Amino acid sequence: MPWPDPVTLRGGHARLEPLSHQHLDGLTDAVKDGELHKLWYTAIPTAENMTKEIDRRLGLQKSGSMLPFTVFDADGQIAGMTTYMNIDAGNRRVEIGSTWYAKRVQRSPLNTQCKLLLLTHAFETLNCIAVEFRTHFFNHQSRRAIERLGAKQDGVLRSHQVAPNGTLRDTVVYSITAAEWPTVKAHLTYQLNDKPR
Repeated sequence: MPWPDPVTLRGGHARLEPLSHQHLDGLTDAVKDGELHKLWYTAIPTAENMTKEIDRRLGLQKSGSMLPFTVFDADGQIAGMTTYMNIDAGNRRVEIGSTWYAKRVQRSPLNTQCKLLLLTHAFETLNCIAVEFRTHFFNHQSRRAIERLGAKQDGVLRSHQVAPNGTLRDTVVYSITAAEWPTVKAHLTYQLNDKPR
């Protein structure tokens, strides 16, 4: 039996549904918003390659290493993708990653809501001992967002991967542990519900 099972997660600012080929048109429209594939330090699919990307993620799901989601905004429009990846069922660890959002929802409550939904499910349903986040050393926007969640930096994997443009990627690794989760949850809930806007 695969771990974790596909599931739909719902919150006030976002809904996460198991990735499906039925989401192709909405994902294609979303990825065109902001020309995200032009960012050199991250790998985001182009509109032309979206079918291939859906196939790739669903293939990794079949092998047990990924659980991909389509992200819907509060209005029910497709806004991007995210995943549980590098799944380690034996040690009850997952990484939250391969995330991208249309420009129109960036810097909105959507990302905080998605991370709260994914972390709550990971710690409270899947009983994870830790959840990881990884990003390119030069992806400062992503690093700041991960740190705002309350994740702590574990270290930097130097020359970890070869980027699509041939450069070497230094990968910054962060995590939240089960012991830290109650405090992180309180912080994220405050950010979504109580913080003055």
